[in-house]
Amino acid sequence: MRISFACLLLLSATVSCQNEPYRKFINQHINVGMSVNRCDQVIRSREITETGSNTCKDTNTFILASTNEVNKVCRLAGVPYGVGLTKSLQPFPIVVCTLKNQGAHRPRCQYRGRSSIRYIAIRCQGDFPVHYGRDIVHLD
Repeated sequence: MRISFACLLLLSATVSCQNEPYRKFINQHINVGMSVNRCDQVIRSREITETGSNTCKDTNTFILASTNEVNKVCRLAGVPYGVGLTKSLQPFPIVVCTLKNQGAHRPRCQYRGRSSIRYIAIRCQGDFPVHYGRDIVHLD
């Protein structure tokens, strides 16, 4: 019984660790209600900084779509793009927040927001996005 319980805990921890990059992606890049005027507030409340520091990110992009819609890019709604990325087949509304005060540290990050509609390129781990690569203007 103890061995079964220990195995269950180990399995649970493994699944949790595998989901951590996906949860970080959601926190940093998914926000259906995002607007260009909310960059400072959202980035501060979600504690988004350069990985492993309090340095403000130069740029952070929010996708104005549900997690389910973005997840589809990793399944059937995306195509290989560059090295290790998947490009969406349909464009998404996004808000790009660009740091105004270069070199600042949290909580003094100040951003300027810009909205657009772009294809997105993301890194997928299985059926889930784990890294935002870039947005792409698609000209036919």
